[in-house]
Amino acid sequence: MIETMTGRTSDLMELSGAHSAHNYHPLPVVVAEAEGAWVTDVEGRRYLDMLAAYSALNFGHRHPRLIAAARRQLDQLTLVSRAFDHDQFGPFCAELAELAGMDVVLPMNTGAEAVETAIKVARKWGYTVKGVPADQAVIIVFDGNFHGRTTTIVSFSTDPEAHDDFGPYTPGFRIAPYGDLDAVAALVASLGSRVVAVLVEPIQGEAGVIVPPPGFLPGLRELCTEQGILMIADEIQSGLGRTGFTFACTAEGVVPDAYLLGKALGGGIVPVSAMVSIWPVLGVLQPGQHGSTFGGNPLACAVGREVIAMLRGGEYQARSAALGRRMHERLAALPGDAVRAVRGRGLWAGVEFASLPGREVCERLAARGVLAKETHGRVIRLAPPLVISEQDLDWGLDRIEDALL
Repeated sequence: MIETMTGRTSDLMELSGAHSAHNYHPLPVVVAEAEGAWVTDVEGRRYLDMLAAYSALNFGHRHPRLIAAARRQLDQLTLVSRAFDHDQFGPFCAELAELAGMDVVLPMNTGAEAVETAIKVARKWGYTVKGVPADQAVIIVFDGNFHGRTTTIVSFSTDPEAHDDFGPYTPGFRIAPYGDLDAVAALVASLGSRVVAVLVEPIQGEAGVIVPPPGFLPGLRELCTEQGILMIADEIQSGLGRTGFTFACTAEGVVPDAYLLGKALGGGIVPVSAMVSIWPVLGVLQPGQHGSTFGGNPLACAVGREVIAMLRGGEYQARSAALGRRMHERLAALPGDAVRAVRGRGLWAGVEFASLPGREVCERLAARGVLAKETHGRVIRLAPPLVISEQDLDWGLDRIEDALL
């Protein structure tokens, strides 16, 4: 156990281990307070958060604008369900649609719900608009994908930990190699008009921050347009400023038929997700065919509106781009005998180590006051809040260098 494991931390982790399901393996850090890019544990130790809750905290912990928006709404109204409208709902949908350059928004709560929404919408669009025979719709996905944990979504996961022992699995999906446009074209050719959508992460986060080869996303966009297939971009992790752009697709000059958003849309305060698309796509849904009691609730909409307002000026996207260049330059200079590869874009990186397990690296970093998370063996993910200062970023990168000694 690493050196931060002491008294109260140990007691609280023992309590958690005894009474919560073991579906996570957290580092031995128990956070009690946070501000900006820093968190403080129950023993009073401070850590630089270089994970930002997998990009849910793009604007850092307790950003004053977001906390103020939440507090204002808490004093007014928190829930009515979609049985009624409320004064935050219409503005939230209109403002998010405008930010994305789309027509219409379907708000949900979690990222997985946004993906499930897209699967249902794509299938219904395929049957009612494209004319696919009943129950024959196919959605193309990619190996290494991570879109959530529901039984339908894990049905097309290629990660054994996410997939195995949760069957029987939902049919209707075909898996192509990520970044292989020829393989996608071959699948489309073999399946014909049954293909209703391609569901793609512009950058694969859980897989280790995998950036596709140049031309892949534009080629996918062209193929989908030619064949009458929906291109659905899962930007739940990559969107809303993380890559230096509002949407990661923009780096490749691509506009999908729908964005799936979540994580940062809730400002680190409340779960908020959405499918954002055009009327010819989302317009296939009629009353009663899809919904959520908490989806689009007043508190979520109020926080989401403030997130949208913060992104309009481009300040956070620019910070991500500039600080991301600095981060990637520093990471690329790490010793070649220790680091096999550095991938990513903006303030987002996957660092693959030559021999050290990612878990061990994260434990070493936690002992030095930096929080990160491993994935897939020898990879760690770095996603500092977009509000991190240049000085704090350098301090965290110094700790990474130190951890490799």
